[in-house]
Amino acid sequence: MPGPLAGRVAVITGGTGALGQAVTLRFLADGAIVAVPYAVQAERDRLYERVAAADRDRLVMGPVDVGDLAAMAAFAASTVAARRKIDVLVAGVGGYAGGSLLETDAETWKRMLDLNLTTAFSAAKAVLPPMIGARYGRIVIVASRAVVPPAGGFIAYTVAKAGVIAFTQALAQETREHGVTVNAVLPSTMDTPANRAAMPNADRSGWVPVESVADAIAVLAREASAHITGTLLAI
Repeated sequence: MPGPLAGRVAVITGGTGALGQAVTLRFLADGAIVAVPYAVQAERDRLYERVAAADRDRLVMGPVDVGDLAAMAAFAASTVAARRKIDVLVAGVGGYAGGSLLETDAETWKRMLDLNLTTAFSAAKAVLPPMIGARYGRIVIVASRAVVPPAGGFIAYTVAKAGVIAFTQALAQETREHGVTVNAVLPSTMDTPANRAAMPNADRSGWVPVESVADAIAVLAREASAHITGTLLAI
C-alpha cells in the first residue's frame, strides 16, 4: 500500500540536523521524494548512512546556503527540472543563542535572524512559484514554543522565532487562494544531542522526541490537510 506522501516531492531545509534527519526519514518512509540542501558534509554523510538502501534513489542532497536566495532558488529550480514539481517545503533550518539584550552583540542578533528567519524566507520564496503554478503546496515551518509568549533571556532567538510565526501567518493569508497551505510547528525543548550536551543535568522527562515533531510535520504535509493553514501547532 503506498504511503500518504507517495509521489510527492518535498524540499526539507535543515534536513541533515537532529530534527531534520527524523523528518527526512519519516518522509521517505511515507513514500516522498526528498531533496535536502545541506551545509555540513559530516551531517550529510550521517543522514545517508541512516537511509535504507531501497529508499536512497528517492533522496537527493546538494550543498546549498539556504539563507542565500539565489542559491536556494537554483536548488529549487534543479529539483523542479528533475522531478517536475515541488509539493512540500519543510523549513527547518534554525539555531539558538542565549543572552539578554545587554548581553547580545550585533553579530549574534544578525546570526539569529539569518539562521531562523531569513532561511524561512528564502526557502519559501524559492519553492512558492512552482507551487502556485500547480495550485498545490504544503509549507511547514519550524518555530518554537519557547517564544509564545515572547520570552526574555534569549532575546535574539525570541525575536527571530517570533518573526517566523508572523511570517507563517502572513504567508498563509497570501497563499490561501492558490491551493497552498502554510503552517508552523512549535516544539518545546527537543531531545537532541546538542540539547543534552548543553543541559546535562536537566530533567529530560518532558523533552519532545524529534520523531514526534516529524510525525506532526508529516501530517501537515499530507494532501488531506488542505483545510489547515495559518495554524501554530504546539508540540
